[in-house]
Amino acid sequence: MRNIVYFDLETQKSAEEVGGWDRIRDMRMSLGVTYSTARGGYRIYGEPEVAELLRELQRADLVVGFNHLRFDYEVLQGYSPVDLTQNPNLDMMVDLKERLGHRLGLDSIAEATFGLNKTSEGLQALEWFRQGKMLEIAEYCCFDVKITKLVHEFGVQNRQLFYKNRFGAMLSVAVDWKS
Repeated sequence: MRNIVYFDLETQKSAEEVGGWDRIRDMRMSLGVTYSTARGGYRIYGEPEVAELLRELQRADLVVGFNHLRFDYEVLQGYSPVDLTQNPNLDMMVDLKERLGHRLGLDSIAEATFGLNKTSEGLQALEWFRQGKMLEIAEYCCFDVKITKLVHEFGVQNRQLFYKNRFGAMLSVAVDWKS
């Protein structure tokens, strides 16, 4: 069985706090979450376990995320010189942008495809970190990983996804993802 690892992380600091979007690796990870198809479950990594997270991502047959190549992996570069982009990856946001010519948000796809909305957003996770509310970050990040997994599986099975454009119209986009 292939080990597909679905992945997301939240940070300790915003782009503004570290001096801009060109300094993503300085944002530091607050929590990372994976879902491994081989393990059949979720795993939550705090900053002290970042080396274990890196090992899991490196050993995956495929890492699936949403903007993980540009953002999440760049955060992890602050902890390791290993180039995770060399591993088998499917960044659904990148793939959809190439197909559509513009970016989609995960929330837009989840709402149109499943009637689900994200439980919060990244700026709230930063506030929770400042308040020491790690459980709230973990729940939020786990739900994002769950949505990422559902979107990927739906795309593999149905070879299309639904999304709402900025005017609220329901549209579809063909995808060609392997499981």
